[in-house]
Amino acid sequence: MDRDRVGLCWDCRWARRVESGRGSVFVLCRRANADPAYPKYPPLPRLRCPGYEPEASDSREE
Repeated sequence: MDRDRVGLCWDCRWARRVESGRGSVFVLCRRANADPAYPKYPPLPRLRCPGYEPEASDSREE
């Protein structure tokens, strides 16, 4: 996964990378847990999102 394919989710504090047992990689939006307006697995790349909050550090897994 790279920044261009993921969009804002790349460094959003609410996003979590999830790998399936078959090796597929998805981005889980943890905001969806509290707010149904956010999709649990948003379509990527996510270019606009009102809930986007950058992580404090740039320590994302690649």
